[in-house]
Amino acid sequence: MSGLVLLVFASEAFAIDVVVLGLFRNKVMLKIDGKQRILKPGKVSPEGVLLISSNSDEAVLEIEGKRNSYRLGSHIGSSFKKDEQPEVAIYKDERGMFSVIGSINNFPVNFLVDTGASHIAMSRNEARRLGIDYRQYGKRGYANTANGTMKTWSVILKKVQVGNIKLHNVKALVSNSDSPRSVLLGMSFLGQLEMKNDGRSLKLKKKF
Repeated sequence: MSGLVLLVFASEAFAIDVVVLGLFRNKVMLKIDGKQRILKPGKVSPEGVLLISSNSDEAVLEIEGKRNSYRLGSHIGSSFKKDEQPEVAIYKDERGMFSVIGSINNFPVNFLVDTGASHIAMSRNEARRLGIDYRQYGKRGYANTANGTMKTWSVILKKVQVGNIKLHNVKALVSNSDSPRSVLLGMSFLGQLEMKNDGRSLKLKKKF
């Protein structure tokens, strides 16, 4: 491990310092705003830096929706101007599905985008992991699924975040089962955003 890559992203609204300390296959060591981070492909740092891929020669990083390749020894100074409304791009995973790492009430969550789901949907186990007391505060109901009718609880999530898009008081459903395996990012969140699907990526942007 040798050399440094210094990246400076600055604007009146957004500024971040990223130093690439080491490049490895499927792993990169960064120093972001003075804090050391180790990222693997698909992992987003708390500061919003996403590692797309890496090897011993270069790393592909995404910051503010912009992807670039960086090599050890390079010195890049760039600036990104933030749009008036936050925007994020979601890319397909190895299954060809749009998936993204986000958070619910500040807890990390693996989201699977599902425009056919009316609400954010999660299993009872995921709700427990997130500290959601759905039995006490949720409203009982039923949902029709491919496996038949299922008991559910309707809850309100205080905060849901994907990239730099944050929404508050978002409706969600908790199922009385171990499915879905991933948290479904449904229309109670997506419906509040502008969506653009170019086949390779799904771009989300706040409307207001």
